[in-house]
Amino acid sequence: MKLYKIKKSNIDNKGLYAKQDIKDRTKIIEYKGKIITKKQVEKNPKFDNEKAIYLFNINKRYDLDGDFKYNTARLINHSCDPNCEVFGTGLKVWVYAIRNIKKGEELTYDYGFGFDEDYKDFPCKCGSKNCVKYIVRSESRWRIRKLKSHKSYR
Repeated sequence: MKLYKIKKSNIDNKGLYAKQDIKDRTKIIEYKGKIITKKQVEKNPKFDNEKAIYLFNINKRYDLDGDFKYNTARLINHSCDPNCEVFGTGLKVWVYAIRNIKKGEELTYDYGFGFDEDYKDFPCKCGSKNCVKYIVRSESRWRIRKLKSHKSYR
């Protein structure tokens, strides 16, 4: 039985929502796609950040391209206060609950984007209290907070 349903999201166009209460550490959905080599990613203009990219790093040699309609997990949106995490097992990627999730709550995870010169190209609309307004992994958000605090003194 599916633990989720597709609905309109406040974060982005569509999202996945809990159909029932989901317990912490529950395996929710597989992130499906095509296994491709790092070389294929480098050569393919599809992965140039000009559009949504559904790409997961599997290991040093392979990535998972999830840009397919059959990959329902691609609809899970980013949040700075996520209720899910993504873990790889072999060449498979799974989305797990990292806390108890209430029925009707949107499923989210931290996309893990790095902090670099392009960070402003990826605005965040999650609305959580610790949101820094950009999709940047939790370990790098302090950099944006630091930039904002310096600008307020100018």
